[in-house]
Amino acid sequence: MGNSQVIGIDLGGTAIKLGRFTADGTCLQSLTVATPQPATPEAVIAKMVDAIAQIDFERNCIAIGVGTPGPADAQGRIAKIAINLPGWYDVPLADALEAKTGKPTIVGNDANCAGLGEAWLGAGRRFQNLILLTLGTGVGGAIILDGQLFTGPLGAAGELGLITLKPDGPRCNSGNQGSLEQYVSVTAIRRRTGKEPAELGVLAKAGDAQALTFWKEYGRDLGIGLTSLVYVLTPQAVVIGGGVSGSAEFFIPFVKAEIEQRVLPTSRLGLQILPAELGNFAGIAGAAKLAFSKVGA
Repeated sequence: MGNSQVIGIDLGGTAIKLGRFTADGTCLQSLTVATPQPATPEAVIAKMVDAIAQIDFERNCIAIGVGTPGPADAQGRIAKIAINLPGWYDVPLADALEAKTGKPTIVGNDANCAGLGEAWLGAGRRFQNLILLTLGTGVGGAIILDGQLFTGPLGAAGELGLITLKPDGPRCNSGNQGSLEQYVSVTAIRRRTGKEPAELGVLAKAGDAQALTFWKEYGRDLGIGLTSLVYVLTPQAVVIGGGVSGSAEFFIPFVKAEIEQRVLPTSRLGLQILPAELGNFAGIAGAAKLAFSKVGA
């Protein structure tokens, strides 16, 4: 299997990213195509098949992994629901791609793929036990235990953004109120400040007092949310990814301070809080890792 290749695909609301990878993590080729609008399952699958043919023109790839914006079933066959994609309910994505490409296919949640990518090639590569939080439009998560992605018996474990932070806080699409996502997502930052995270990062860099205060409060909220997760999972590292992680330098110190204050030393011995390293590349890398696991490479 040393020279085998797979395709990792990251399906998003605006773009579909693909990468062709070798087993040592080298990306030989990548490709981004626009997600068809409306992004019906039929249109997306057709677009994917077309893009796969472009990136695998020599037909060398032995498997396909796909990250989708929502949970997959425990077997990695079905996209159960995809947030922001209309009509995506119980889409048999693996079956459809296998039928059209003849290659074994596995489907996973996009945050889980990002976690796998960071664990394989990014900020998590030195650790066997870590959690990843993606701070984007929503807040996704991934749990890696003993080097393996933990998805639980239903395939839905690791929804770390949906834990309760403040019981009477803003309503969440999940049905929860005051979930972590409602305080630390891009959407929450816009609601709380009227600004974009990148804008607040630029202001903080320039020494703007209001922006610095915002990031301090943001770091506190994130630290309090992570406290629960650290007590339960005692990871060696927490990797912070997603768009908001671009401003990590302004909030990670406050995250650390909160965790040190709230978590018993026995539960956080040697704990590292790290910004993700792979950016938008994490998703396709993790999907490729998933594909290798499917064929036992």
